[in-house]
Amino acid sequence: MISDLNNAIAPLTREKKEEVFVDIHRENGNEQIVHVRLHNRNITVDVTNIGCAITGIYAPDRKQIRKNIVAAHNHAEHYLTNKDYFGVVVGRYANRIAGGRFSLDGNEYQLTVNNDHNHLHGGVHGLSHKIWALAQLEQDGQECRVKFTCTSPDGEEGYPGDLDVSVEYILDAAGKLHIQYEATTNKSTPVNLTNHTYFNLTGFEDASILHHYLQVNADCYTEKNECNTSSGNVKTVNDTALDFRTARTLGERITSLEKDKGYDQNYVLQKEKSEALTKAATLYEATSGRMVNVYTTAPGMQVYTANYWDGTIIGIQGVAYPQHGAVALETQAYPDSVRFPHFPCTILRPGEVYRSTTIFEFKVSDNV
Repeated sequence: MISDLNNAIAPLTREKKEEVFVDIHRENGNEQIVHVRLHNRNITVDVTNIGCAITGIYAPDRKQIRKNIVAAHNHAEHYLTNKDYFGVVVGRYANRIAGGRFSLDGNEYQLTVNNDHNHLHGGVHGLSHKIWALAQLEQDGQECRVKFTCTSPDGEEGYPGDLDVSVEYILDAAGKLHIQYEATTNKSTPVNLTNHTYFNLTGFEDASILHHYLQVNADCYTEKNECNTSSGNVKTVNDTALDFRTARTLGERITSLEKDKGYDQNYVLQKEKSEALTKAATLYEATSGRMVNVYTTAPGMQVYTANYWDGTIIGIQGVAYPQHGAVALETQAYPDSVRFPHFPCTILRPGEVYRSTTIFEFKVSDNV
């Protein structure tokens, strides 16, 4: 039995004078399972190699009280199933591919169908449910980092080619968590990676994120059809509940989104250059003052408000996770891009390197 995750992480806490530092702990009785803790003076980030998951982000409020502001399982073994994708890296292809079918270079491919009639987040045995290898640990005066690697073999979940993936988590002295993705392949294949961390900036003291303010740097979104996959159309957010160009609470118009039971939408980010790092969003909670700024090189970001949580999971904070208990800000390519040539291309070919970067910046503020 893999031990309680709280107990596994607790022995790592200790006082250090360095600006940033890193600790590692291997699961008792299971040398494959690794927990790593990244620290700076204000922020602590816990990660595990099960699904390359973020299991904790401890951030201060205005009173310098630190809380874990992300959804996480109490027991490490729960990450081996993790139906809600708490904190994990998802892929090969994040989001949905309609019917699990696509054409590439004259060949037809059928992927695993695991979400109604669609392929979701890489399938049943995607990257999110693998035990990754610990490849690197580093620290210096300005940042600490951990790198995990994983291979998805040719034919897995129906995808062509061996895909070698690395993900690096870097915590810097300024309170920014960098997530850097890289991948290579020996056959042309679709690739779209993201991290599926859910945020509740109260540390789940408030069971809902409906009072959180969100601002998204997007004028448009990718329209969905009746099967919950992309129609291929890009629509304006004008006069819709999807308009977060100025900050407003998630709860203000959420009841108008009856079909999805809340927000579950990909935004088309405003970018000067297709591969530029740009600010995508700001999430803010007024009582604590905690704020997260999101920067990314990805062309899109999925906003998902945990619409199907039902309170049956007790998280690492010791409380139940109800509907709308957290929000995921998933930086990624557009859903189903592999079927729409006018969307930004998600095909990785031999000799190329897939690269994507997302940064979560943690702050305390008195203003939205």
